[in-house]
Amino acid sequence: MPDLLVELLSEEIPARMQSAAAADLKRLVTDGLVAAGLTYAGAAAFATPRRLALSLEGLSAASRDVREERKGPAVGAPQAALDGFLRATGLREDQLERRPGPKGEVWFAVTTRPGRPAAQIVAEVLESAIRGFPWPKSMRWGSGSLRWVRPLQSILCLLTDEGGAEVVPMAIDGIVAGNSTRGHRFMAPEPFAVTSFADYEARLRRARVILRPEERAATIRHEAATLAFARGCEPVEDAGLLAEVAGLVEWPEVLMGAIGPEFLHLPPEVLQTSMREHQKFFSLRNPATGRIENFVTVANIATADGGAAILAGNSRVLSARLSDARFFWDNDLRVARAGMEEWAEGLKSVTFHRKLGTQAERVARIAALARALAGITGADADQAARAAELAKRDLRSAMVGEFPELQGVMGRYYALESGEGAAVADAVRDHYAPLGPSDAVPEAPVSVAVALADKIDTLTGFWAIDEKPTGSRDPFALRRAALGVIRIVLGNGVRAGLLGLFARARPDCDGPDLLAFLHDRLKVHLRDQGLRHDVIDACLAMPGADDLVLLVTRARALSAFLATDDGGNLIQGFRRANNILTQAEQKDGVEYSFGPDPRLAGTDSERALFAALDRAEAAIAPAMTAEDFATAMSAMAALRAPIDAFFETVQVNADTPAIRRNRLNLLHRIRAICLGVADLARIEG
Repeated sequence: MPDLLVELLSEEIPARMQSAAAADLKRLVTDGLVAAGLTYAGAAAFATPRRLALSLEGLSAASRDVREERKGPAVGAPQAALDGFLRATGLREDQLERRPGPKGEVWFAVTTRPGRPAAQIVAEVLESAIRGFPWPKSMRWGSGSLRWVRPLQSILCLLTDEGGAEVVPMAIDGIVAGNSTRGHRFMAPEPFAVTSFADYEARLRRARVILRPEERAATIRHEAATLAFARGCEPVEDAGLLAEVAGLVEWPEVLMGAIGPEFLHLPPEVLQTSMREHQKFFSLRNPATGRIENFVTVANIATADGGAAILAGNSRVLSARLSDARFFWDNDLRVARAGMEEWAEGLKSVTFHRKLGTQAERVARIAALARALAGITGADADQAARAAELAKRDLRSAMVGEFPELQGVMGRYYALESGEGAAVADAVRDHYAPLGPSDAVPEAPVSVAVALADKIDTLTGFWAIDEKPTGSRDPFALRRAALGVIRIVLGNGVRAGLLGLFARARPDCDGPDLLAFLHDRLKVHLRDQGLRHDVIDACLAMPGADDLVLLVTRARALSAFLATDDGGNLIQGFRRANNILTQAEQKDGVEYSFGPDPRLAGTDSERALFAALDRAEAAIAPAMTAEDFATAMSAMAALRAPIDAFFETVQVNADTPAIRRNRLNLLHRIRAICLGVADLARIEG
């Protein structure tokens, strides 16, 4: 069984597209080959700045013959029907088969479609993949019709087996497939032939190309750490930048330079952001001072001077960029030290949303809500309101105008420079958090109050103007805001009724609908932690579902209860009682909710159930009041055996009407006790 090697060599592919492109090449080719009748043992795809490569092991040498049967008209049907069937199948009448059918004999056409060699199928599939490749952006060049992300230069396509390597014959817009490729654009530009994937990867390495992106990234990480250690520094972790830089070079040459002393007073976040965004430099931090004092750049070429000329050029450009950052910082400090009132005034002319007013109006709403939330989070009300008043002012700063991702971070620096305390300044920084699912949530009381106020104002505002997420569309990141509220509330144990907060923030907001939206996001969040959706639904049906801490505490207790034998068996007993009771109420047109009389109990198991229900009620009521759900469910679990014994020995629908009515009332008591803990009717399975 042969192995397949494909390489598509082009001008530089944008780094952000490489990973998806490699996956798309693998998917398109393997799906096409399988659809055409070939099989393979394994596949791997790779990307560098100039090439996409695909390796398939154990490919079928050819597709199998395919036998097809087609049913035709009945024997004796009009000749026109038979003639039409012959034309459709391309056969003669003497080539058809007669087979018995339920209403007589029927004509059948049996044909065999011979298999095809792998090379022929590969050529068709690869051409289709190339012509239909899903690049986010593509271009045409020359006079051909082919579109590619950048001009495609060559196609390498080999089938290799014990007998050697065979070039798959194919051509696309004048580009003829062959067995050769090129190495590094500058250090090894001459073409060379390959015979297999192992030979291809080894020869590329000799030609100064590392094929595997993860190996390029590991090389950069290791060499940067080595250089940093020698200088007494440590790299600032930046996985996104590492992946991007690994997609910019085929042969990484890691170089380290120093930041000019005139820039070392800038905040570390400013230095890191400026170097990352403008020049793709990694930051090196002095662990003793916390300052970023050096940088790492990755060149795509080895030089005779060890990169000295490259570093000199990069340092000149870096100085120019950091001079801009220093100018922004110095100007912003002037405004910050004057109290940031200039920026506060500027927010009056910045529209947040045409239906929701300006940023200044939004700040006033957030400040009022933060003050109200302070009592819930344990924050100082004046500090919470003050932090909210300052939270958006850095949006008018020059630094945030240049680097929007620093909003909040710069706000903290400016708040400190204006004389605010640490709690207020930290809340300014933290009020956007968490931005992503892996971000830490604020923990300081003032920060929690302001972060919640910011997100609740956003959600209630857009709900009030009916701008809700639909499908995958969420232009205002409301799902992220909802998850932020959930994580902050649960992470800090914030006990609050969300419906009341929604009404406090925006009386014209549809609070129940917004709460349902948060509940949907909560289900996703808890499902990732192992809680079933039906367990959450059973708790959502209970009072207090707008208190997320209470809701999740109940759900976790119920989940633990259901994981026990008693819990699972009690659910069956509850269902049986509920089903019998529901059917009787529907049939009789009455509700059996009158208290059952223990004097009418006619069996030991019936009397034992009365006693068990008394004990359960006595234990469950105070436990529920104390929100001790584990104790309540433990008491409920004790009903398992008495309920089982009752159904094994007692006929609920007794012949005597009074006995039947009393037993149905007893089932109602079972249902009421269970439903008082959680809506067990919503539990599945």
